[in-house]
Amino acid sequence: MKRIVIAGGSGFIGRALAREFAARNFEIVVLTRSPRQRADGVREVAWDGEHIGDWLPFLDGADAVINLTGKNINCPHTPENLRGITVSRMDSVNALAAAIGKVAQPPRVWVQASATGFYGDTGDRVCDESAPVGGDTLANVCRQWEAAFNHATTPATRKVALRIGFVLGADGGALPVLSRLTKWFLGGAVGSGRQYISWIHLADLVRMFVTAVEHETLTGTFNAVAPGAVTNVEFMRALRRVWHRPWSPPAPEFAVRIGSRLIGSEASLALVSQRCVPKKFLAAGFEFQFAELAPALKNLSP
Repeated sequence: MKRIVIAGGSGFIGRALAREFAARNFEIVVLTRSPRQRADGVREVAWDGEHIGDWLPFLDGADAVINLTGKNINCPHTPENLRGITVSRMDSVNALAAAIGKVAQPPRVWVQASATGFYGDTGDRVCDESAPVGGDTLANVCRQWEAAFNHATTPATRKVALRIGFVLGADGGALPVLSRLTKWFLGGAVGSGRQYISWIHLADLVRMFVTAVEHETLTGTFNAVAPGAVTNVEFMRALRRVWHRPWSPPAPEFAVRIGSRLIGSEASLALVSQRCVPKKFLAAGFEFQFAELAPALKNLSP
């Protein structure tokens, strides 16, 4: 049986990947800080995201390794938190690179998570994978993150990086929060509403990971987003239609910043604009199950 190792695989993306690869008859090993016994056949193994440990033998002979590890960016972007966000990503990449160099039979492919935050605040400029790195704080985090991955020497292991956008899922990420606000008649635009959201349905993201693992010709960096980014105004309008709610007043930028401080979040996550396109996935023939926002949101509603 082929084995896949998912580092940082206890979150909602990791759980979805484990289900999909298990259905494809992979042995699933999840590397996590808090391992537990599971009834679904998935083995959880302890790792600290920094050092080689007892998880090393599971990497030897694995068909693939997927790395999703990183401190959640949905927190105040204080210097201390930004350091944790950066270090957690780079340490995990460096630990996996060192481990791949030690095993007798390295994984065939390493799929590394990155983020569309790489491009910074792009306004209405369309960004494919050739667009330059942005100049804001999270763009710098992504630049360092990807540099660590790209510099890892793994001659026997193909490498693919996915710059993941705003993931739409029913049981994780920001969509459940936005849905609750919308149901409470608070589903207005955020700030100017002109900022673009590069979204992707969780089902399509999972299929992108599967494609990256299974297609030997894929290598390098790919935007993991749906083809049609939408503005915040358009996104919230579509969400209100799903929940049959009327127009709601927008939340001005100053209110978003105050509210973010009160709930321990980061306002820039809702205010920056990223208009990305999956040029390389489309060129590779990837077919989206949810290329349009309205069907994607409707699929995820009760």
